[in-house]
Amino acid sequence: VQLQASGGGLVQAGGSLRLSCAASGRTLSSYNMGWFRQAPGKEREIVSAISRSGGIKYYADSVKGRFTISRDNDKNTVYIQMNSLQPEDTAVYYCAADQTPWGIRVRTTTSQYDYWGQGTQVTVSS
Repeated sequence: VQLQASGGGLVQAGGSLRLSCAASGRTLSSYNMGWFRQAPGKEREIVSAISRSGGIKYYADSVKGRFTISRDNDKNTVYIQMNSLQPEDTAVYYCAADQTPWGIRVRTTTSQYDYWGQGTQVTVSS
C-alpha cells in the first residue's frame, strides 16, 4: 500500500489543521493506521492510532482532548483533526499502516508499522 499525507502548514498557536492520509494500491480497511510525528532532534513518536474498523482509537497523552483521529474506508483515507495547536506540536507528521491485527493492545511503536507516508510539515508559531 502507498500512503500520501497532506494538509500540513503554518498555523498560529491555538489554531487548527486537518491532516489527511490517502492510501492507494490496497484497501485501507486491511490496516490499522497510525499518525506519528518527529520534531527536529527528537525521535519519531506516536500521536494517535485507529483500528481497522475505527472502533478503537488511541491518543498520546500530549494530544488527548485536542486531536481527533478518524477514517473513511470508502474513501481509503485516514484523518487527524488537530485543534488548539501549540508550538510544541511542530513536527513532521507521518501516517503509517500496520497490517498485523491488534489484540488487546494498540500497537504504538514505529517498528510495528509496515508502511509509511512521506510526511507533512506542521509548524505552529507562538
